[in-house]
Amino acid sequence: MERVLIRPATEADLTPINDIYNHFVLSSTCTYQEEPETAEGRREWFARHDADHPVVVAETEGRVVGWGSLSPYHARSAYRRTVEDSVYVHHGYHHRGIGSALLSELIERGRARGHRAIIAGIDSEQSASVALHQRFHFTPAGLLRQVGFKFGRWLDVIYMELLL
Repeated sequence: MERVLIRPATEADLTPINDIYNHFVLSSTCTYQEEPETAEGRREWFARHDADHPVVVAETEGRVVGWGSLSPYHARSAYRRTVEDSVYVHHGYHHRGIGSALLSELIERGRARGHRAIIAGIDSEQSASVALHQRFHFTPAGLLRQVGFKFGRWLDVIYMELLL
């Protein structure tokens, strides 16, 4: 496996981050977004992240091949120490440990920032994502049936959580 560097994302990474994400918008149920994210939307998303809600990238041979983030779980103040994770790996780089490296980094950063819980909302058909989170000791926290509708069908969401 090639060497993978996990590092904080910069504004210069927003195009590859968006390209990776938009591939899945158009081809997968791993995100329930149906229209590709615009460059401006990605910049606004990035601006909402800070030290408590980091964005990291996986880079190999100078190319961004994945990204992950911790985002606020809910706007109400009592949820301030609960975050939601996102991990996306370029479709040509699956099964190389990149998702694990990204999630490990997010967990470490979440602990360092004093977060109590990380929540993962995963489409029920995304078995690789469920397995990834299980490897890091996320446990099932609920199933919401038919809460998403994409590609002409109803979708279920599995919620998993990790207490830090």
